[in-house]
Amino acid sequence: MKRRDLNTLALATTVLLSSGCATGPGRTAGDPLEPMNRTIYSFNDKVDKYAVKPVATAYQKVTPTPVQTAVRNFFSNLSDIGNFANDLLQLKATDASEDVVRFAFNSTLGIGGLIDWATPAGLPKHHQDFGLTLAHYGVPIGPYLVMPLFGPSSVRDVSDVAAGVLLNPFAAAPVAVQVSVTGTRIVSKRADLLSASDLLSQAAIDPYSFTRDLYLQRRHMLSTRSADSDKLPDYPDPSRQ
Repeated sequence: MKRRDLNTLALATTVLLSSGCATGPGRTAGDPLEPMNRTIYSFNDKVDKYAVKPVATAYQKVTPTPVQTAVRNFFSNLSDIGNFANDLLQLKATDASEDVVRFAFNSTLGIGGLIDWATPAGLPKHHQDFGLTLAHYGVPIGPYLVMPLFGPSSVRDVSDVAAGVLLNPFAAAPVAVQVSVTGTRIVSKRADLLSASDLLSQAAIDPYSFTRDLYLQRRHMLSTRSADSDKLPDYPDPSRQ
């Protein structure tokens, strides 16, 4: 199993244990849109089962590992555009500067982002989106929301879909190119989660509730981490030494 799959599974297990395994279908606290969410979740699950997952499985089997890594790096590089925009909106000058350097470094020396030279060079990868930017300014997450095809979200975080359209570097490209790029990104991302999702499907849990709890805990973790990064380092006072 790949390391990223192990990390995903470990995080999922942590959420399950921390919730006391009380994730059955009857749990509705904090999820006022649950009936609608479950319907959309069921639809998304069928799309994944009969379309996305088979393609991702075939992609993983026939695509050489170096090519999969290159594709993953390509989309990770593009995500630094959104990271830069949101770090800038959050007034995180240092993080925004690192985002720009990462993107420029990997886009040039990395042949359009196919090779990630920035990470081993010591430039950290940030994970920002417009939902976290709104959280930075005190906007509450709101009710959990499952979006058709897009999956887990919230009333606040759904804004990231619109922001993603504005920051899409392929927005002016022909429709065929946009569909190809989006399809490749979805398949690549789904292929990375195959092992973790297979193990999850074998567990005796309610998948809807588990996915909801995992999403909400992860968003809380990212929001907290984002807030902590604004704090200045606690340097020692020389006069007290």
